[in-house]
Amino acid sequence: MPAGALKLSSAQSLAQEVARRSGQNLLACYQCRRCAAGCPVGKESGVTPDRLIRMLLLGDEQGALDNLLVWKCLACYTCGTRCPNDIQTARITEVLKQISKAQHREPLLPRVAAFHGAFVKAAGQAGRFNELVGMGMYEAQVAAGELKRTGLKGVIAELKGQAKLGQAMMKKKRMHVKYETVKNKGEIKALYRKAGR
Repeated sequence: MPAGALKLSSAQSLAQEVARRSGQNLLACYQCRRCAAGCPVGKESGVTPDRLIRMLLLGDEQGALDNLLVWKCLACYTCGTRCPNDIQTARITEVLKQISKAQHREPLLPRVAAFHGAFVKAAGQAGRFNELVGMGMYEAQVAAGELKRTGLKGVIAELKGQAKLGQAMMKKKRMHVKYETVKNKGEIKALYRKAGR
């Protein structure tokens, strides 16, 4: 089999996998760029939702997995509300994050990846996101990264900075200490199992 054919086959499977897992019809995108006009992070990430879909369809696996839009996507669904074909790019970026993590790729924005992981894990345990639990998980992961990168001095600076931020948020009642959970956590855990988390 020629090398080009092998690459195309591999790329097609990524696009198919993303389409299957996200539930989005990538082939419906006709590049009208309405999504791009409304994307709040498209300009600073350098990739707009329509371009991301084009990368997937053209088989640019590395481009699709290693771009800032995957990590900067706010999941605001502005792209989806503008799309004449109802393509929700936020679902696509979520799947690409999952695939990137499964392939052990280094995230372009490690703090965003740490927050995403903490959010998903904390929400999966209680059925909803508890700020103290989620932020504790996030800080533990960020501190571990700082320890590797800058040593103990970096960890202390990180924790001091985040403690100040946490105090300011609590004073303004923007961070809650109450541990809240849903009535039937089993349903949430079943949904997570179904989603493969």
